[in-house]
Amino acid sequence: MKTKHLILGLFATALTFTSCNDDEGVNFQPIPLGAYQNGILVVNQGGAGSGGASVSFVSDDVSTSENTIFNNVNNTPLGDTGQSIAFYNNLAFIVLNGSEKIEIVDRYTFTSVATINTGLDNPRYMAFANGKGYVTNWGDGLDANDDFIAVIDLATYTVSSTIPVVEGPEQIVAVNGKIYVTNKGGWNQGNTVSVIAVDDTVTTINVGDVPDEMLVDTANNLWVVCEGIPSWTGNETGGKLIKINTVDDTVATTLDFGATEHPSMMDYVNGQIYYYADGAIYQMGENDTALPTTAIITQDLLYGGLAIKNDKLFGTKPDYGAGTGEMVVYDLTDNSLTETIVLSDGAYNIYKN
Repeated sequence: MKTKHLILGLFATALTFTSCNDDEGVNFQPIPLGAYQNGILVVNQGGAGSGGASVSFVSDDVSTSENTIFNNVNNTPLGDTGQSIAFYNNLAFIVLNGSEKIEIVDRYTFTSVATINTGLDNPRYMAFANGKGYVTNWGDGLDANDDFIAVIDLATYTVSSTIPVVEGPEQIVAVNGKIYVTNKGGWNQGNTVSVIAVDDTVTTINVGDVPDEMLVDTANNLWVVCEGIPSWTGNETGGKLIKINTVDDTVATTLDFGATEHPSMMDYVNGQIYYYADGAIYQMGENDTALPTTAIITQDLLYGGLAIKNDKLFGTKPDYGAGTGEMVVYDLTDNSLTETIVLSDGAYNIYKN
């Protein structure tokens, strides 16, 4: 009897508590995950060989910003030549090209968790699939035979194996358990995308010259921006925008730029593709059959980064040699410049946290 009354009493209390919440409109707010939640992270390369790599934070509403957040939180330098960031659950993996290591932090507090500093050789970018991490490595940028993907054991944060690929593996994404890698060519010029299956077998897809950034659309198609061979080589080719069907890994669409046009950065939001080419930013729908002819924004972002979030366009300008970098913020409702923010040296890739 006592047990029965206790259970009934607890049930009545629970009903009263719930009713009180409904009647009084109590709204429980989630506890913030950390100071760097709900914002933009920027990898700053720093001067090559200087050990001056860093990460900057800019809040979504652009009201606050903070440079060198890894250094500030952990009271130690990040390393040399910041390259990229990859997210896995609540962790951020910061790839340091010059230091040949990966610093792992809590993505919201930036508290250090671990460091991977063996088994990497000129690392570039990282993705996750099948419970593992995959990192592109150039090795010697002029050696076509030493390039590989490092496979990361996420339980021990060590390199468990390597997968040989062709020269200059650059960007990397995961789609339905498969890994796609743009083979940019190191210091040369590549023209393929590698596809790594679950069993680590590798096939290649021929695309345009110097493939770089990739994105995945709502139908799981893979879009690849190919920069084209630059003019200084004496063998210039125009860029291409390639759509790959990831079901059968065939090229579904090829959109050609002009013979001297060289697109680079891309982002994708709500069915719209944004890309940068020759001092301007363009917008097109994922089902468009031709490239746009008019830019939405004229802005030099050469060697910087591009990201779209909450109707804002964020772009970085490295300003190499100036000692600082810069972020520009545009309101996409009218394509107007609203903010210019000072970042650290070599402001580069942008990530939405």
